[in-house]
Amino acid sequence: MPTTLGWTITDWQGAYKEGAEPEAMISKLLDYLKDTDNAWITRLNTAGLHLAMAELADRLESVDGDLDQLPLYGIPFAVKDNIDAKGFETTAACPAFAYTPEQDATVVRKLKAAGAVLIGKTNMDQFATGLVGTRSPFGAVANSYNPKIISGGSSSGSASVVARGLVPFALGTDTAGSGRVPAGLNNLVGLKPTRGLFSIEGVVPACRSLDCVSVFGLTVGDAALVAEAMAGFDKADAYSRKAPKTLALDAPAIRRPGPVQRLAIPDNPEFYGDQQAEAAWNTALSLWRQLDTAGIELVPLDFSPLLEMAALLYEGPWVAERHAAVQAFMAEHSGDMNETVQAIISKAANFTATDTFKAQYRKEELLRQIDELLTQVDGLLVPTAPIAPTIDAVNADPVVLNSQLGTYTNFVNLADFCALAVPAGFRDDGLPFGVTLISGAWKDRELQTLASQWLNAHPTPLGATDKPRPQEVATYPPAVPMVQVAVVGAHLSGMPLNTQLTERKARLLEQTTTTANYRLYALPNTTPPKPGLKRVEQDGAEIVLEVWEMTASEFGSFVNLIPAPLGIGNVELADGRWVNGFICEGYGFTGAKDVTDYGGWRAFIKS
Repeated sequence: MPTTLGWTITDWQGAYKEGAEPEAMISKLLDYLKDTDNAWITRLNTAGLHLAMAELADRLESVDGDLDQLPLYGIPFAVKDNIDAKGFETTAACPAFAYTPEQDATVVRKLKAAGAVLIGKTNMDQFATGLVGTRSPFGAVANSYNPKIISGGSSSGSASVVARGLVPFALGTDTAGSGRVPAGLNNLVGLKPTRGLFSIEGVVPACRSLDCVSVFGLTVGDAALVAEAMAGFDKADAYSRKAPKTLALDAPAIRRPGPVQRLAIPDNPEFYGDQQAEAAWNTALSLWRQLDTAGIELVPLDFSPLLEMAALLYEGPWVAERHAAVQAFMAEHSGDMNETVQAIISKAANFTATDTFKAQYRKEELLRQIDELLTQVDGLLVPTAPIAPTIDAVNADPVVLNSQLGTYTNFVNLADFCALAVPAGFRDDGLPFGVTLISGAWKDRELQTLASQWLNAHPTPLGATDKPRPQEVATYPPAVPMVQVAVVGAHLSGMPLNTQLTERKARLLEQTTTTANYRLYALPNTTPPKPGLKRVEQDGAEIVLEVWEMTASEFGSFVNLIPAPLGIGNVELADGRWVNGFICEGYGFTGAKDVTDYGGWRAFIKS
């Protein structure tokens, strides 16, 4: 048994920095993998390993042996078998559909460029149609905790190999929850990005306009590192998007930049009679309410518009988009398809172009309702999967149970949200329970920050291994550029010019002080009264200030409002940080009153 089982990316990185050799490490891992393990469809063979190691050596040489420039150096990973990888067949879990791609999918190419080593392709619900993990000619993939329970799908194999610690991360895809449901059922982190953040070039489409490549990881940090390696605009992908420089400030809170703290929860959650899932959810909620360091507030809301949006995906004409992806293949090979998958996609014939436009109109109407509903929240907190059925139960009722599994996942891509599934303890029957954090597009990193705080407070073992969870990274910088600014006078909370900050949706980060190298002066002839901050070499004092944060795009308009002799420069905080802050030109101090002894502008005004 290889010692690498249950290793995180950090564990692998540490081994290489201590001198371990990738070929020896990965070769031992490959020898351990069993041919009877149906989580895999194909794996790296001896010739493929030698080729991969030669390519890895070339990459290391190109960076002069600097491992820091190859953040995923020698890290083994797996990909769902609807993602192209050179040297492997792509089957989408349908042998009659199989083809050999001439090049890697963009995401695979980027991971290899970062040093990662692909060791195999994983099982899945055929053509990524399902949330159960049972719709495959290669067999149903069992839950990593209980072989009688489903793994969840459609990215069943990818979740399984990560949960059992065979690889530290794997790629799935997510159209309706396929990157989240298996994470929730296997005690994993499942990262469903903003649509367009990762390229889908080289991915067999399900619903191409909604498809996302997803990441399964043992930790938030691992998933975030993989996401950083894959992110970026791809001109070869018509659905790839560039991250915006700002987000609409008149949008609901869920679609604005900033921390995710006020979370909507369903006011009447549905668990379809699964009392153990319901109990685990209620326990999780009580623990979320105790997450004091994050300032979490849970807000019960009526999820009806979200649930109607979810129903559109499988009950509406979006099924025709699935048919568009495999139309030519189905015309000749429908008998080679999984019976349930074939029946679902064949429903496309029931919808007309008129139906499609009507559904699009309804989607936009629902989006407006959803935005109104979520005006005052930063995100959503939902059960990842409301049920955990057995494989036998799914085989007996494949459509209804699949639909129930997607209750809190199906609406996410249609609503242009990002999501992050995280472990949330265990049910009384020993199965994992997970919750999912959801927010607006481009708020992926804010979700990672909140998820890290949650797991640091309430850790679970890594996947289905007995490895303890390490401490997660505390914060991740938002994708939208932000600027911090220190204010010392009329812009302080409750002071006359504070609205210039709040109008720009700035948020208060902290109240602190400068170092003891400043003096504060009340400037003459200013309306409203304003202070001037002056840095001095001696006889200074600590001055109370507030640090606010706003989008970089709004910072320019804020600076434009600042009258002479004031301006923005750099101010040193008590802990040694330097941030943008108000300063005063020298001539402005003529006739000014020294008010340093008050310790801050608010105290002076109060006096």
